[in-house]
Amino acid sequence: MTPSLPHQAPPPDEPDRKLEDPRHKFRRRAITLLIIVLLIGVPAGYLVISANQSRDAGKQKEEKYSATGLTAGWPSRVQRRLYQVPIPLKSTDVAYYETNNWKTSRLYVQFGTTNADLDRFLAKVGTSRDALRKGDVTIGARDQKVVGWEFTGPGPWWGLVHKQKDPAPTQDIVVNWSQPKHPMVYVVSRTIP
Repeated sequence: MTPSLPHQAPPPDEPDRKLEDPRHKFRRRAITLLIIVLLIGVPAGYLVISANQSRDAGKQKEEKYSATGLTAGWPSRVQRRLYQVPIPLKSTDVAYYETNNWKTSRLYVQFGTTNADLDRFLAKVGTSRDALRKGDVTIGARDQKVVGWEFTGPGPWWGLVHKQKDPAPTQDIVVNWSQPKHPMVYVVSRTIP
């Protein structure tokens, strides 16, 4: 027979857990479970939904531009510096494509901007809005075909060719002012490697 140990009674201010009503115990556990689900499940569900929406938006942009050879997003800083295409910081719908061969390298860029940022872009390139000519689509058919650009939609279309002494690039620039406050700019900058 094992010796019996003395049993200590609970303090008078602490309720005896053995006497707790089973319904109260169930309700307390259910509330605890609900709190855990709300604290963990809701943020986790939000993250999953947000990630799916972000992934879907990226896929849609990728599909939109991959059909034309363009890549949605900004060319690297090195590409922008090499081809002298200073895209304004607040530009929208930015996409690009680069080709290289033994004779000529080209960077194709498109972006939406404001009139003020267009003026700053042209100044950084080394030209101005005064050099643009209405109805002058300066990007040739061959270059249009490479990236799927068609300058036949609503205009007005304005264009210029900014020639520079080698090895600096030459830029063909076309601006679509179908939205007067938000021109769309198309650039083909080519350089000899």
